[in-house]
Amino acid sequence: MADNKLYEILGVSRNASDSEIKRNYHKLAKEFHPDKNPAAGDKFKEISYAYEVLSDPKKRQTYDKYGLKGLQEGGGHGGFPPEEFLGHFFGDIFGMGGSRDRGPARGEDTIHPLKVTLEDMYVGKTAKLQLSKNVICGPCKGIGGKPGAVVSCKDCHGQGIKVSYQQIAAHMTRQFQTRCPTCHGQGETINDKDKCPKCKGKKVLNETKILEVHVDKGMRENQKIYFRGEGDQQPDTQPGDVIIVLQQKPHDVFQRTGDDLVMKHEITLTEALCGFQFVVKHLDGRDLLIKHTAGEVIKPGDLKGIQGEGMPQYKNPFEKGNLYIKFDVVFPENNFASEDKLKKIECILPPRPAFVMPTGDDVEEVNLMDYTASERGRGREEAYASDDDEHMHAGPNVQCAHQ
Repeated sequence: MADNKLYEILGVSRNASDSEIKRNYHKLAKEFHPDKNPAAGDKFKEISYAYEVLSDPKKRQTYDKYGLKGLQEGGGHGGFPPEEFLGHFFGDIFGMGGSRDRGPARGEDTIHPLKVTLEDMYVGKTAKLQLSKNVICGPCKGIGGKPGAVVSCKDCHGQGIKVSYQQIAAHMTRQFQTRCPTCHGQGETINDKDKCPKCKGKKVLNETKILEVHVDKGMRENQKIYFRGEGDQQPDTQPGDVIIVLQQKPHDVFQRTGDDLVMKHEITLTEALCGFQFVVKHLDGRDLLIKHTAGEVIKPGDLKGIQGEGMPQYKNPFEKGNLYIKFDVVFPENNFASEDKLKKIECILPPRPAFVMPTGDDVEEVNLMDYTASERGRGREEAYASDDDEHMHAGPNVQCAHQ
């Protein structure tokens, strides 16, 4: 299987031109540069390495043919010793771990929903999100007190848990573990007089940070936007990520289906037969003039499409889906025209199908009435009540007839 990891990092296809690779690299490098986005250091390394390989014709040819392993063997390891290259590349860049030392534990990710409109996903938007998180206390550098003030908890011997035993029967005990109440599971204690006056021995402080969330054109419902390493901080723990999950608000006109948009529109019977024109306010503020030629009949439920007026494709916003309009034909009310006008209309419309009146004594003319579900239910109830009355009045005679 072809190795496309470096192409995916730059957001280009395997057949991308040199100019496309360079253009995407400059765009990503500007977005993730440490001076602008200090938390994106690892991401910037990925982007820089991918561009170093794909911008060099020889390295790119080797990578396309043999992947990362072949690139290493061919000397394209950027100055790292061959035996260390793969570990460095996968461990530092892709987070797969190139050594047995797993490093500090990783904190939990923080998930925030962000409500956006369909307009936001069409034209793009930058939203500011206020985030409250824990950060390492600066004055004590996450120690919690003066140097040397932190000591191992004597009650749990630094384990953070206490082991207790309970006798449940003769010569039988049960062992269970509980969080040490003295150190609250931390495994260490600090005298009150030695605690950091800023964090009060908690090692972390709460601060508010503003994140700029870039909603790109074409993004979708439940799509995730990652802020690497922006989660809560704890000593000896690698911060987790802040993950923004997009939640689309309902729209009054359009419904989204993939990259397509669907809307409903009512027209009169006259418009359905004789043509029409109307204006649709699009998601970017443009007015779309919709016309339909007279004589091309629109039937109830017909679906018509407008090419290229759907949603922009994510990461390829110049390509768009289609806009589809589902038509509902509204018929006129009863007695909307006189008998003379109806005759004129009948002359214009296609002729009625031929009708032959049947003859004989079995022919019976009935009245056609409006139907509603409630009337149908009431009719059934009356029929059942009539049947019950007949059985009640005929009871004794029926019994005798069957004896």
